[in-house]
Amino acid sequence: MIRLVENEKTEFKSIVNEKLEKEIVAFLNSKTGGDIYIGIADDGSILGVEEQDKIQLTITDRIKNNILPTTLGLFDVYSEEIENKTIIHIVISSGTEKPYYIKTLGMSPAGCYMRIGSGLKQMDISMIDRLYASRTRNSLRNIVSPRYTNHSFAQLKIYYEEKSFQLNDSFIQNLDLYTADGKYNYVSYLLADVNSVSIKVAKYAGTDKCELIENEDYGFCSLIKATERVLDKLEIENKTFTRITGAAKREQKRMIDRIALREAFINAIVHNDYTREVSPLVEIFADRLVITSYGGLIEGLSTEDFFNGRSMPRNRELMRIFRDLEFTEHLGSGINRILKIYDKGVFKLSDNFLEIVFPYDEDYNNNSDFMEIIKSDSGTMQDTMHDTMQVDSENNLQNADYKRNLNKRKRTSEEKQIESTMQVTMQVALLIKEFEGCLSRTEIMKKLKLFNRDYFRIGYLQPALISGYIEMTMPDKPKSRFQKYLLTAKGNELKKNLFSNKTYQSANETGVVSENDFSYSKMQLNLQTENLIKVMDSDFTFSEIMKKLQLINKAHFKLEYLKPALRNGIIEILLTADNEYKCKLTKKGMEIKKHLGGLLYE
Repeated sequence: MIRLVENEKTEFKSIVNEKLEKEIVAFLNSKTGGDIYIGIADDGSILGVEEQDKIQLTITDRIKNNILPTTLGLFDVYSEEIENKTIIHIVISSGTEKPYYIKTLGMSPAGCYMRIGSGLKQMDISMIDRLYASRTRNSLRNIVSPRYTNHSFAQLKIYYEEKSFQLNDSFIQNLDLYTADGKYNYVSYLLADVNSVSIKVAKYAGTDKCELIENEDYGFCSLIKATERVLDKLEIENKTFTRITGAAKREQKRMIDRIALREAFINAIVHNDYTREVSPLVEIFADRLVITSYGGLIEGLSTEDFFNGRSMPRNRELMRIFRDLEFTEHLGSGINRILKIYDKGVFKLSDNFLEIVFPYDEDYNNNSDFMEIIKSDSGTMQDTMHDTMQVDSENNLQNADYKRNLNKRKRTSEEKQIESTMQVTMQVALLIKEFEGCLSRTEIMKKLKLFNRDYFRIGYLQPALISGYIEMTMPDKPKSRFQKYLLTAKGNELKKNLFSNKTYQSANETGVVSENDFSYSKMQLNLQTENLIKVMDSDFTFSEIMKKLQLINKAHFKLEYLKPALRNGIIEILLTADNEYKCKLTKKGMEIKKHLGGLLYE
């Protein structure tokens, strides 16, 4: 046979190493593409490979996940025989959306490469800009959808139907979701039921990024649905608090103006530059909330025009749909609404990014003379005597009129429901059982083997405080890092009596109370969790479970299936003797599997 040699179109590698992505990027950015052979030495001698299936899977995953823009349809990986030895052949086409780059290094000289002879060379800034300019002259409407040939839009249709739109067969066509040659465009990709677009919400313990306490992705679904999910999250984080001004008078306030926060986030979604596959980002700090969108001001829009409320939509198709669904009213209205409450200083403009930095209300940051209020799903406001309560006025607490008015206050339906079920809520029961002496939040979580602070606070700590089973050692400084908790007399009485009852002993072992026992608060299982439980007939790897559920997107599986099941103690992850992770139903999960479809689960 003709001996292979390395040149501008051919690359040899004895093994898969860290330079693989660079080589792939260089061929994608070339005019002709090229071939990479794994298992051939630089001098052309055939070495061969072992475990070719595993190597092919590794290469495919690295190309798909580590290079942007999307490379689907631009490469192929397969094995072939040369001199009775197996080698891996990677075929790369010239890309249509240059410049391609390594995801972790960004569209920069460090991430963009081109092929020079049989070697690599970093691109300079001018070449990157020239290639990018030629790629992005078209709007999202004219960029072909990168992943799927057959999108579904059930979620989008539901939103339109809720607004009383009459839908017909030309619904998708009317929304400009096709390119001129009839292919789905990038707008359709963003609005489809399944995609790879995710909006990250990160929460930090302090005023910097040193201690990350929450990191969630909202997406992999229609951009409309993802937007609503993040808005719901912001509604929860943007707490309402009541300032106690004396004589039982209260002033309700939000950490951030609610309208301004909503407008800022929707503005980031609608005007973000998605052509580089970067989504908006929300960051929550101890003293501020930051919303960042990619793209800066669109070319032709000056800073003066921006602050005067002039708008040049970067994504007119998205703007049209968001207006149809009443997320926005008219062009430029969002900025004007924000500037009615905040000054121009909250906007941080640069060539590539637009940041809006919302400082928290001064009274909230001052941490005095107010108690926090949580907004329920029904929209009612209820006082919660929990760890975030903040009362700094001893006189107000001793004021007889204040106490009398507080006790006479009409309780909300949710408060009544909490009180009526508190004695049988398994989370509170388990918390009381583990309580010994004076404990910090971290110590309690460790005893309960919990890791998610929000889940612990909402499911365990707040209900126990509300019902008076535990109390704070420093009620006047609820957010102090030295805060600890004690059982009250009521809590000690509950601990004495609660676990003498066989119902709770059984429930503690299985995690489930039968329908004939106390009025146990029913477990809320989403459809995804139910489906996961149903397919768990044995111990399975993640890939095996995804195959049973007919899922492809790993991030979607993790977010919608795996995390809820782990959080609720339905499954556990084991490390086998072969160093392989597998999922197994817990006792609680097996009990649920028996009862699914019964009265216990809604």
